[in-house]
Amino acid sequence: MKFGSMFSDVLPSLFSSPMTELYPFERREPPARLRALLHWDPEQCTGCGLCVMDCPAQALEILTLDRKAKRFVVTFHLDRCTFCSQCTYSCRQGSLSLSNEGWEVAALSREPLTFVWGEAEDVRRVLAGELPAEGTPPQAT
Repeated sequence: MKFGSMFSDVLPSLFSSPMTELYPFERREPPARLRALLHWDPEQCTGCGLCVMDCPAQALEILTLDRKAKRFVVTFHLDRCTFCSQCTYSCRQGSLSLSNEGWEVAALSREPLTFVWGEAEDVRRVLAGELPAEGTPPQAT
């Protein structure tokens, strides 16, 4: 390689602005079709479990406490999710959707990457291990 040809490539870059973005300080709007965080609408969910069965990454779990009262506890493992949107296509009621907000999902451990949705008391009991495993009816208290 000749020194003159290399110099002709380097010289223009010395007088132009960098092509990179100053990411954490200057942020762009995310694209409208970006697949980021999953959102669950408990009002529309019937607890059918199609989203759980069709998820190729096994990122969703649903614990049905009372189907008639619409009491469910949904666990979403973000660290397993491939953002394929299969769960949203499988949900017949439209209770799952992927938003384009919240796409910055980095963490030092897996705990902050697990979301548990449901009524506050039900979620507390599931996390404490007080509720039975999926498929078994809850005990009356």
